[in-house]
Amino acid sequence: MTGRNIPFRKIGLLSVMGFALAGSGLFGAGGSILQGLSTITSIASTVPAIGDVNPYGVAQVKATTGNLVAGDILVSNFNNAANLQGTGTTIVQVAADGSVSLFAEIHANTLPGPCPGGVGLTTALVVLQSGWVIVGSLPTTDGMSDTIGAGCLIVLNSKGSPVETFSGNMINGPWDMTVDESGQNPALFVTNVLNGTVAAGGGIVNEGTVLRIDLTVSQNTMPAVKATTIVGSGFPERTDPAALVIGPTGVGLSPACPDGGDNCASPVPADARVLYVADSLENRIAVIPQALTRTTSGNIGTTLSEGNGLNDPLGLTVVPNGNILTVNGNNGFITEFTPDGRRIAIRLLDHTSAPSPGNGTLFGLVFDPDLGVVFVDDGSNTLNLLH
Repeated sequence: MTGRNIPFRKIGLLSVMGFALAGSGLFGAGGSILQGLSTITSIASTVPAIGDVNPYGVAQVKATTGNLVAGDILVSNFNNAANLQGTGTTIVQVAADGSVSLFAEIHANTLPGPCPGGVGLTTALVVLQSGWVIVGSLPTTDGMSDTIGAGCLIVLNSKGSPVETFSGNMINGPWDMTVDESGQNPALFVTNVLNGTVAAGGGIVNEGTVLRIDLTVSQNTMPAVKATTIVGSGFPERTDPAALVIGPTGVGLSPACPDGGDNCASPVPADARVLYVADSLENRIAVIPQALTRTTSGNIGTTLSEGNGLNDPLGLTVVPNGNILTVNGNNGFITEFTPDGRRIAIRLLDHTSAPSPGNGTLFGLVFDPDLGVVFVDDGSNTLNLLH
């Protein structure tokens, strides 16, 4: 069912009781997150004043600093007001009361560093605990695949101003991203979808990559790239007349704390944690072992699940109990898997009737234990909550 637009923190307070009634084990080993969630509520429109559409990336603010408020949600837009893919330049900020403000409008001609092709903001969006925001750009000049540029990662301060870019050095079409901050410094994991893709003219090439970009961040200094490592490679990718490009998309790390807590007494060793990758064209979730510590590529990894409710998996997140949530690009469903590959829940998030139910509308998502699953729907250009 679909609810009316109301402040999502109010929903969160009501949902705490709902979670309790859903049964213990919400964060228990293998306990389903989705089983107790059945209502979809529209939180806010993601369209800023300049008219950007096609919301892709979703990230939750961890700490209040600058213009960022803990718990707020940032959303990146991939298209401009003319609905041309790879031309969106805005990040909107959705507050706890459901109000929306413009966090950033990024102009290619004022970027503080190189970004081949310009600005077209993708699903790759993270907020560091220190307040730095990092967003991916996979730009076009006219919304068509033959004008795609390699793009970059754009670093913004907590007031929404771009301060630096990361480009080249194996960054080529950054499509989605996650961050791990369990260690001394952050590690970004970025999927790339442009290695040989445009030259293939719509044919599939097995050159999609996943990069680990190790950063150094110290007080009052901008993040700096310490090292870049290819941890996954050989993923299929291709250009597409409707989706612009298809390739490895969502990424998520298994939790550092097995009990789902923030301050666990016995964290999982770094080399025992794995990276999950939404391998869209192969319709599977890949597993790359030792993603935080490996120095060579794990290639396409092993397979957590293939088919089994997956239908062009795109956005992906790992919840505190270790389960994996991913949304389908082709039919509007979200699926939940355990770390041993069992599908334990599936829910329909989008009922859009054209071109077919939920086709091409779901991308970024995050899970908030006090709220539920927060996700974008680019069919309606809204931020929504499954609770």
